[in-house]
Amino acid sequence: MKYKQLGDKVYLRVDKGEEVVASICKTCEDLHIASATFHGIGGCSQAIVATYIPDKHDFDDHVKNGMLEMTSLLGNLIQEESGEQIFHAHATFSFLDEEGQVTMFGGHLKSTTILYTGEFVIEPVQGGIIRDEWDSKEGIKVWKLPD
Repeated sequence: MKYKQLGDKVYLRVDKGEEVVASICKTCEDLHIASATFHGIGGCSQAIVATYIPDKHDFDDHVKNGMLEMTSLLGNLIQEESGEQIFHAHATFSFLDEEGQVTMFGGHLKSTTILYTGEFVIEPVQGGIIRDEWDSKEGIKVWKLPD
């Protein structure tokens, strides 16, 4: 993993065998970034994505291995009052199925490992910190935006 801050953005390269979620979180920790959005692409060897099931108030995991093209990663990172980082991202991947057809899958990204390289841009929030709060109506945590 290698990163460089240029202007108000951080450019992150994640290398073969490295895990993307951990790399983004570590970069933000190193640079004392409490809130940020990010996006990126890459070639991956394994991915775990999840689908939220509202009736269960839980996620169903989906695991895929092989040559996966991360066609899009969009997400954000916030920090709780305790200092704990909260990573939230959605990703889409393409791969060749058994018949040689391009197939897509995606969802809430839990983990993905780089096969060749990954390129990500982190944009720190300017002028404040975004936290989260419990939304009892929906049964999930949502952004708590500064006043």
